[in-house]
Amino acid sequence: MLYIGIDLGTSACKLLLTDETGDIKNIVSRSYPLDFPQPGWSEQDPAAWWQAVEEGIPALLRGHDGAQVAGIGAGGQMHGLVVLDAADRVIRPAILWNDGRTADEVDYLNETVGRETLSARTANIAFAGFTAPKLLWMKKHEPELFARIDKIMLPKDYINYRLTGVHCTDPSDASGMLLYDVRRGMWSAEMLDLCGVRETQMPRVFPSAAAVGTVLPEVAARLGIPETTVVAAGAGDNAAAAVGTGTVGEGACNISIGTSGTIFITSKSFGVDPHNALHSFAHADNGYHLMGVMLSAASCNTWLMERILRTKDYAAEQAEIAEDRLGNNRVFFLPYLMGERSPINDTDARAAFVGMSLDTMRADLVQAMLEGVAFGLRDSLAVARSLGIPIVRSKICGGGAKSPLWRKIFANVLGIALDVPAAEEGPGMGGAMLAMVACGAYRDVAEAAAAIVRVTETIVPDPALVARYDARYERYRKLYPALKEVFPQLH
Repeated sequence: MLYIGIDLGTSACKLLLTDETGDIKNIVSRSYPLDFPQPGWSEQDPAAWWQAVEEGIPALLRGHDGAQVAGIGAGGQMHGLVVLDAADRVIRPAILWNDGRTADEVDYLNETVGRETLSARTANIAFAGFTAPKLLWMKKHEPELFARIDKIMLPKDYINYRLTGVHCTDPSDASGMLLYDVRRGMWSAEMLDLCGVRETQMPRVFPSAAAVGTVLPEVAARLGIPETTVVAAGAGDNAAAAVGTGTVGEGACNISIGTSGTIFITSKSFGVDPHNALHSFAHADNGYHLMGVMLSAASCNTWLMERILRTKDYAAEQAEIAEDRLGNNRVFFLPYLMGERSPINDTDARAAFVGMSLDTMRADLVQAMLEGVAFGLRDSLAVARSLGIPIVRSKICGGGAKSPLWRKIFANVLGIALDVPAAEEGPGMGGAMLAMVACGAYRDVAEAAAAIVRVTETIVPDPALVARYDARYERYRKLYPALKEVFPQLH
């Protein structure tokens, strides 16, 4: 049988077709626009997501027997607010995970409601990207639209709804809404009341690898798949990527270098970072995870290459960075193009190049950007280590991880071995694996991961280079405190 994995990203939807052994038969991608109505805002039309899926699946199946498709599973960008009216029509464009308009609402939640209260109710504090602040913003600034809300869901849930007609979500994605009690595994009545919404407006929560339904007959006919095709609840993109890289069970780690950057640490038992610098979420394997999230990772690379340097030849730009330059660049880059989440939680923070001089070259800027993203993720790794979590190796995935140079920089900045999975399509493969479990091809997520995930390469850090990057990181971490008071004055 065949399985479809959907990676519903910020800039594109990637779909893959695989069998139960993890042998990828085909991959297609459909891009869509990202809208910035005002500085710091970020929105998308959910109809564009569905169009990408509706057009992408028939293209994915060309040359293959659609009748063999047994299941579909999705990993999707988290936190985005999707709201439907009583007729299941989208009320407004989705407010995305990297939207920064909710600074006032975040301050209200963290300072007035209180961090301890939020952590007790949801295991997390408020961040600008989370869904609850978006609801409060909409309630205040768009009251007429807010009054029309009949159903609230997340991006990948909208795809599942269009496939099945079921309003659903899963624990990993629900964890990032600040409306879900992660420890108890249920919606927080107090948080729903605080945001002015009812539990009947919330989607039903299914386990990530559970079947939420089968594909609607008219949809199945358009897509060229059976009506019996099972749709799994799926997972948030990072949880799905972790499944796709085999990061399940106790004490595993995955680093994802996508539009955003994450460090994902698994656990079989519930736990909370007492500093609330790392998120405490449910995992798609029925366990839990701690996660640090930086808002701009590979997007820093896209921004510098395509908007500033006006090139799409990424490999050529990186080829200019000589081996002996690593750990010796005098230029630093703060990767805060959209503000920052973990661990500083500052929507006002902005990107900056620091240390340039007349002899600074183009390659110095490219190298500084690559290193700056790695330093930014090291901030979250430092928090995890301060909690006594020993991390000596990790899987690595995402578009940025396809660069050998960037993988080497990450391994040495973080000082850990990095395992590269054979299948680089983390969220898409994870979604497909969840569908396999939902269809009964495997007993559980752990069994699927053990059977499918293979490592093709391990990048081992060089102690001398690690030492150089340790020294540079100590300088890097002084830059944000020095500029923190300046950032709000720039807006």
